[in-house]
Amino acid sequence: MDALMLVYAFLIFYPLFMLWRRIDRKKDRECYILDYECHKPADDRKLDTESSGQVILRNKNLGLNEYKFLLRAIVSSGIGEQTYGPRIIFAGQEENPTLQDSITEMEEFFHDSIGKLLARSGIAPKEIDVLVVNVSMQSLVPSLTARIINHYKLREDVKVFNLTGMGCSASLVSVNIVQNIFKIYKNAYALVVTSESLSPNWYSGSDRSMILANCLFRSGGCAVLLTNKRALKHRAMLKLKCLVRTHHGASDESYDCCFQREDDQGRSGFHLGKSLPKVATRALVDNLREIAPKILPVRELLRFMVVSFIRKYWSHGSAKGGPSPKPVINFRTGVDHFCIHTGGKAVIDGIGVSLDLTKYDLEPARMTLHRFGNTSASSLWYVLGYMEAKRRLKRGDRVLMMSFGAGFKCNSCLWEVIRDLGDAGNVWADCIDSYPPNSLANPFMVKFGWINNELDPSTFVFPPTS
Repeated sequence: MDALMLVYAFLIFYPLFMLWRRIDRKKDRECYILDYECHKPADDRKLDTESSGQVILRNKNLGLNEYKFLLRAIVSSGIGEQTYGPRIIFAGQEENPTLQDSITEMEEFFHDSIGKLLARSGIAPKEIDVLVVNVSMQSLVPSLTARIINHYKLREDVKVFNLTGMGCSASLVSVNIVQNIFKIYKNAYALVVTSESLSPNWYSGSDRSMILANCLFRSGGCAVLLTNKRALKHRAMLKLKCLVRTHHGASDESYDCCFQREDDQGRSGFHLGKSLPKVATRALVDNLREIAPKILPVRELLRFMVVSFIRKYWSHGSAKGGPSPKPVINFRTGVDHFCIHTGGKAVIDGIGVSLDLTKYDLEPARMTLHRFGNTSASSLWYVLGYMEAKRRLKRGDRVLMMSFGAGFKCNSCLWEVIRDLGDAGNVWADCIDSYPPNSLANPFMVKFGWINNELDPSTFVFPPTS
C-alpha cells in the first residue's frame, strides 16, 4: 500500500515539479536593460547649416545643380543646428581620411560612453560576460571589440561579437544576440556598444544618390548594459517582451536600395536608391504583420479581422467615391510609446501615416532628428532618452522600437518599463526644456534661398556673412 502511494505521489508531483522547473528556468532567460549612455560629442564638433554649406562649397567635384540639391536637402531635412560631425570635416580632410582618424573617432566615443555607463551602474569591467559591438562601415584589425577589451581589461572568457554591415537596424540585432545568449547563461551581464564610423565614409564625389548620406548622417553612439539576473529586476529600467527581425535580402530590389559602392570616378560612398521608400514600406508591413499578434490585445486583432472581412466582401465603393478606406490596425491599443529610427523626416512621417500615429507619438523621433540627426543604429537610444527626459515612461508602459537597415531589414521589439523613469540626467539634460521648439524650420532657409534663383555657375559664390 505504501509503495502504491509513493507511485501515485510521484505521478502527481513529478509533472508539477517539471512544470515549476520549466517556469523557473524561463525566468532566468529574461532580458533587462539596467542602464544606457548616449554619446554627446564635444561642442567643437557641431555641424550647423552654414558649416555644411562651406563643406559643400569646397568640394570641387560638385557643380551648381549639386550645390542646389544638397542645400535644399539640408534645409528641409528636419536636422537642426546642433548636430555633430566627425573631426575630419572641421579639419578639411574629408577627401583623404587616415586610418587613425577613424580609430580616434571610435575611441573618443568608447571611452566616454562606456566609462560613464560602468561608473554609474557600479558594474566593474571584469563582471561583463558578453560584449557585442556593431559599427557597420568600419572593420579594423584588431577588432573594435578587442580594443574595448584591452582598454577596460575585460575577462579572458568574455563572449565577444563584432558586427559590421548591418546598417541602422544593428542595435536590435545586437539585442537579439544578447537575448539568445541569456537563454543559455544565467546571471550574466552584457554590454552592447552601437555606433557608426563617419570619418572614412564621407563621400566627396558628385553622385546625388551618394552625397545625400552626407546630409543625413551625424556622429553619435550608445552603450547599453543588459542582464538576466532576477535579483537585479528592481534596478532594471526596461524588460524585453519580444523581438522580431524581417530580412528581405532575397529580393534584388531590396538588396540594392542601400549599398556601399564606388561611383564612376572610383570614390566610395553609401548609395541610397529611389526604391528605398517602397522597399522600407514593404519590410515594415511584413514586420508588423508578425509582431502585431505578439503585442496587441485579442480584441484589437478581432476588430481588425472583422472590419477587413466586411470591407472585402460587403463594402463596395460608389462610382464617385471609389472603394472604402483600407482598415488600419490600432497599435496604440498595445503600445504606449513609439521609438522610431530617425532615418530622416520622410521615414518618420511615413511610419506615422502607416500606423496612424499622432503628433505626440512622433515627437520623440522628430526632436531627436532635429537635435542629433541620423546617428545610424544608435538613434533609437537617443529617442528613448528623449522620452525618459520628458518623464513619459511610467511603470508598466510598453515601448515599441522600430528600425530599418541595409540588406534590406526591418527590426522591431517591445519593451516593458519596469519602474518610473526620468529621475536621472541623460544626453538630453542640458536642452530638454527647450524641446519641442516652436518651429522646426531651418533658420538658414532664407539665407540660402538665393541658390534657387542662381543661373550662372560662374557667379556662384556665397553671399558675405554678417
